[in-house]
Amino acid sequence: MKLTVGKVIKDNNFELMAGGEGIHSEVTHFQVSRPGIELAGLFDFYEFERIQVLGSKEITFFGWLNEEDKETRVNKLFAKKPPLFVFSKNVKIPEVFIRKANEHNIPVVMSHKKTSALTSSIYEYLSSKLSPRESIHGTLVDINGIGVLVKGKSGIGKSEIALELVRRGHQLVADDRVDIYQKEVGIVVGEAPEILKKYLEIRGIGIVNVVKLFGVQAYKESKKIMIVVELEKWNNQMDYDRLGINDEHTKFFDTNVSYVKIPITEGRNAASLVEVAAMNARLKFLGTNTAKEFSDALIEQINKKSE
Repeated sequence: MKLTVGKVIKDNNFELMAGGEGIHSEVTHFQVSRPGIELAGLFDFYEFERIQVLGSKEITFFGWLNEEDKETRVNKLFAKKPPLFVFSKNVKIPEVFIRKANEHNIPVVMSHKKTSALTSSIYEYLSSKLSPRESIHGTLVDINGIGVLVKGKSGIGKSEIALELVRRGHQLVADDRVDIYQKEVGIVVGEAPEILKKYLEIRGIGIVNVVKLFGVQAYKESKKIMIVVELEKWNNQMDYDRLGINDEHTKFFDTNVSYVKIPITEGRNAASLVEVAAMNARLKFLGTNTAKEFSDALIEQINKKSE
C-alpha cells in the first residue's frame, strides 16, 4: 500500500497551510532534503524526490534575497514536484511558498518541532513505513531493554510466556504476528499489525488488552530485535547445547540476529528461561561471555591438575 502525503501529514500532526489538493501524492523516499543550497541558486544536486524540510537557517538566508531571486528560486523548487514542504517550529512561511503551493498543488505544512528534531522524526517515520517488510509468526517482548522475539510452533505457549513476562514488569510489543523491517543493516525492528496492537491471545481466556490490565507501561509500540528465542518440545534424541559457548545467529533481510533454542518440558519455567536468555544476551552485548569464562576456568583447572 502506497504512503500518501496526506497520511504523512496526519501521522506527524503537521498543520496544512497550503496546497491541499496534493495530499494524495505518493511519498517514495525515506530520506529528507534541506534545500539551502538550492535557495542559494544551485539546483544541480536538488533531491526533489524527497520531502523538503526548511528551518530558521534556510528562511533567514531566504530573507536576504531580492524579490526577483525569491520568486525564481521558489518556482524552481516547486517545478520539480517534490511531495511535500515542511517548515519547522517558529518559522514564518514566506508568502511566495504559500502561493506556489496552491499553484502547483504541492502541500506546505507547519510542524511544532525544531528543525533537528523534525528532520530526525520524519526520517524515523519514513524508515518504518518505506523499508522492506515481512510478517512472521511469533511474539515480541521487551525484557529490560532487550528485544526478544519468541518463536515456536502453535500451542507451545508463546502468548502465555509473554503474559507472565508482562506481569513481571516487562513490555509486550506484538503477539502472534510480528511485522518486521530493516531500518538499516544491523537494525531490525518489530511491531504489531495495527489491529493486533496491545492484544494477547490466551487459550482458554481469549483476547486480553495488556494496557487495560497492567497499564500503559506494559506495552511498547516497536522494538529492535536483539535475540530470537525458539521454543521446542524436549526431544531425547536431540543433543542440546549445554554450555552456550558457540554463538548462533539467524538472518532477517541483511542482518544477523543472535539465536538460541530452548527445549521445553513440564516443570521448566519457560518465562524464566526466556528472561534469563535475554539477560545473558545483554551480558554478551556488554562484553561478558559467561560460558566462555566457565570454559576457560575449567581448562585452567584441568591444566593445573595435569602439571
